[in-house]
Amino acid sequence: MARETQNTQAILERLVGYDTTSRLSNLELINYIQSYLQSFDIESKIQFNDEKSKANIIATIGPNVPGGVVLSGHTDVVPVDGQDWATDPFTLTEKGGQLVGRGSADMKGFIASALAAVPQFKAANLKRPIHFAFTYDEEVGCLGIQSLLPVLKDQIAQPRLVVVGEPTSMQVANAHKGQYVSKTRIWGREAHSSRPEDGVNAVAVAAELITFIGSLAAKARIHGPHDDSFDPTYTSFNVGPIKGGSAFNIIPNYCEFDWEFRAVPNADPAATLKDYTDFLSDVINPHLEASFPECRAENAVWAYLPPLKAEPGSDAETLALALAGRNDTTVVAFGTEAGHIQSIDFPAVVCGPGDIAQAHKPNEFIDKSQLDACDAFMKRLADVLSA
Repeated sequence: MARETQNTQAILERLVGYDTTSRLSNLELINYIQSYLQSFDIESKIQFNDEKSKANIIATIGPNVPGGVVLSGHTDVVPVDGQDWATDPFTLTEKGGQLVGRGSADMKGFIASALAAVPQFKAANLKRPIHFAFTYDEEVGCLGIQSLLPVLKDQIAQPRLVVVGEPTSMQVANAHKGQYVSKTRIWGREAHSSRPEDGVNAVAVAAELITFIGSLAAKARIHGPHDDSFDPTYTSFNVGPIKGGSAFNIIPNYCEFDWEFRAVPNADPAATLKDYTDFLSDVINPHLEASFPECRAENAVWAYLPPLKAEPGSDAETLALALAGRNDTTVVAFGTEAGHIQSIDFPAVVCGPGDIAQAHKPNEFIDKSQLDACDAFMKRLADVLSA
């Protein structure tokens, strides 16, 4: 790719044009980023998933010394299936100061602003580096960042700050809840509904387990721990999709359901999971196995986001506020990759253009003024790291 200085909107148009829905490959977008960086003589490293269908990309501008800033974000987007879009979701469309397209707010706007700033990053006499770290499959369990963490720890000098550019309207969020998602599966025994002693109703067992989850939710709501910076102030629970049964007169032999809890940063998620799995192993399974040996219940955590814990007054938060032109931090209710990043002792905040209220919806958009604010953030970043 010949060197081509582009503004943020032009790059965002290019990024939105790549359909990087999580079920698809993101390699076209990653190759574009790699070529774009190469046109400015910036080397990048690509890390593929096992199937080589998706990839993370990292790059460093300036000397790889401690004290730099990592600009981090995910390249995948949620599906548009079944949504009523007024325009092509993968063609960026401008409407009255808003840019409409899938991923415009979540979170290709931030990536576009970072890439558009590359010429000024290169022109600045950076004393400390600016790193890029862009990932795959955040929307389906943060798979990309988990594989990238050891690479970041090994190849990037200890940064002063990591900015995860999820949409916060350019506010600096220093904390979010953790998210833990499980699937519980129950194997019962099929029989005619007129002969309950011949079967084990897997749906009824699921109902008992869901009731127990409700008791965990009540315990968290009443007894905490609480964190007044969040709404709600406690760890919340939700039971989502449930599948089981084939007919009203057949005792169902199988049921499964997904459930999650969103833990405040000062909670103990391992203890919550242990309470649930102990109930499975000590109460549910002995009863099932006593009925028929093949009957059992299992739980597996299939996705988790560690909480992002606030570090008030830290050098990282002070820098983030200065870059964003803000006086105070906030918290966000949604989960991000920042908790994973903080787990390797890289200080992290969440700060990016756009409003999370627009994410995952039909006609997702970002205000152009938000991109302008992010561009100003990037300029201040170049100034600070070249001082």
